[in-house]
Amino acid sequence: MDMKKRITLELRNRSPAEIVELVVDNSRSADGEVEGLTDAFTELEFLSMVNVGLSSLSKLPSLPKLRKLELSDNNLSGSLETLAEKCPNLTYLNLSGNKIKELSNVEALQNLKSLQSLDLFNCEITSLEDYRESVFELLPQVTYLDGFDQEDNEAPDSEADDEDENGEEGAGPTGDYEDEDDEEEDEDGSEGGEEEYDDEDDYAEEEEQAGDQGQKRKRDVDDEGEEDDDDEDD
Repeated sequence: MDMKKRITLELRNRSPAEIVELVVDNSRSADGEVEGLTDAFTELEFLSMVNVGLSSLSKLPSLPKLRKLELSDNNLSGSLETLAEKCPNLTYLNLSGNKIKELSNVEALQNLKSLQSLDLFNCEITSLEDYRESVFELLPQVTYLDGFDQEDNEAPDSEADDEDENGEEGAGPTGDYEDEDDEEEDEDGSEGGEEEYDDEDDYAEEEEQAGDQGQKRKRDVDDEGEEDDDDEDD
């Protein structure tokens, strides 16, 4: 499917000004140029054109709110100066898998003052000696190159996801253990109460039995006294 038709389908009867994210991956650009995008996409913040056969960005429209641009697996080797003019607020740019060979190819990105993350995976430029040091020196505004900063710390997005997953995994068992402890305490309390009641019942039975035995002994003594009195009378 060609890029222009794909964009029309992605609109889904909405106006271009309503679109914030647009993905046209694996569609085809007939002449290696951007097709179907216009200045009407004024609210677009995320654009993905992966593997669409681009060799030039000269027809890229003005996208003033664009923050993230995915251009991996195309045939781009230059014309990157268009990005600073058309997408001045880019913070993330993925150019991995393109035909970028020299530092001069990315020099035009110096004018992207807000650019924080740049990916150049699988581009020939990565084979240059001191590649990472040179790019960081050329583009001082860039914090993350190919997913890592100058101290080889990973970009924060993936770290944040890992922390969220670990936090969710850790919360479940803790709650289960607490429930089990509460259940054990309830069981112990119930057993203790039953034992107390049993002790009280036993004590009452013993008191009752002792009372009966006392009354019996008293009757026996009275009977013996009466027999003695009869003997004295005789």
